Amino acid sequence: MAYIIVGLGNPGEKYQNSRHNAGRMLLYYLADGEFSLDKKINALVSDIKVGKEKVKLVAPETFMNNSGKSVAGLVKSVKVAEKLIVIYDDFNFPMGKIKISYNRSSGGHNGLESIIKAVKTEAFVRIRIGVAPENAKGEAKVPHGDDKIEKFILGDFKADEIKEMAKMGKKLPEIVETIVKEGKEKAMSVYNAN
Repeated sequence: MAYIIVGLGNPGEKYQNSRHNAGRMLLYYLADGEFSLDKKINALVSDIKVGKEKVKLVAPETFMNNSGKSVAGLVKSVKVAEKLIVIYDDFNFPMGKIKISYNRSSGGHNGLESIIKAVKTEAFVRIRIGVAPENAKGEAKVPHGDDKIEKFILGDFKADEIKEMAKMGKKLPEIVETIVKEGKEKAMSVYNAN
């Protein structure tokens, strides 16, 4: 049974460089080993090898709020969900921060909520990608109000934020390798401390 890594985002050029597409952008990096904003992507990116394990990379062609429709066809049991890894944006984390979690609620993220409903379990790995600017204390500057949040997450990354995303892209393969070879607990202990 192969690992399945899903990078969340919205399809189409309009959303290609938006913060909400952080998961999708970093999936490209796993597929190609390079960070590119101009990458056109199909729903199924590719199969890669991590050590001896086969890993399937998937970028849903459904919009974020319906991500579960794309994932349901690949994850047909709770057993298969144990090898599911979902990469997605989190505006409650500052840029450059990554947090790995497992068996948690959606935290209000609609794409993740859609997947949880579709696969009928929360027991899968998440890699949360910080997309918010930092305040003086090093915390995320979080927008307030639904309209401001939507405008923020659907807004494009700035040039300096793109550089941060590229740095995260370089770190992601080693995070995935740790999850696949040594387990999620090891990955959480190593990468959540940073």
